[in-house]
Amino acid sequence: MTLYAAFASNLDPNLMAERCPYSPLRGTGWIVGWRLTFGGEELGWEGSMATVVEDASDPSHQVFVALYDIHPKDIERLDEWEWIDQGVYRKIQVRVQTLDGEQLAWMYVLNAYEGGLPSARYVGILAEAAEAAGAPDDYVAELRSRPCQSSGH
Repeated sequence: MTLYAAFASNLDPNLMAERCPYSPLRGTGWIVGWRLTFGGEELGWEGSMATVVEDASDPSHQVFVALYDIHPKDIERLDEWEWIDQGVYRKIQVRVQTLDGEQLAWMYVLNAYEGGLPSARYVGILAEAAEAAGAPDDYVAELRSRPCQSSGH
């Protein structure tokens, strides 16, 4: 098994149980010196999509993640969900700070330029996923306050 750092909608433990039924939740942590942002608005979905970018200029930036032991049976399913074959996301390795110390994990990052606004619906999904994963209240509140666009639905 390999350690996967989930963020965005994959923070939701119920959603991950559906997407990756053979992969148990190990815990949570933070990627420090990174920030959650959005990009890929030009890809034609409902606004920009979540990603993370390294931001060494401000070490106070950090992204809450859930750590999963991803079983080989689930890697292909997750890659398909994240559109790896289409080049929408790619995998990187990051250091995750946990209560048990630093862990190496992989995660998906958007293969597009940063910018654009996510839809209000998508921001709500991200905030609910973070809340379900046990993110601190201030992190969830910051997610909910992100600038977004109305999806018109």
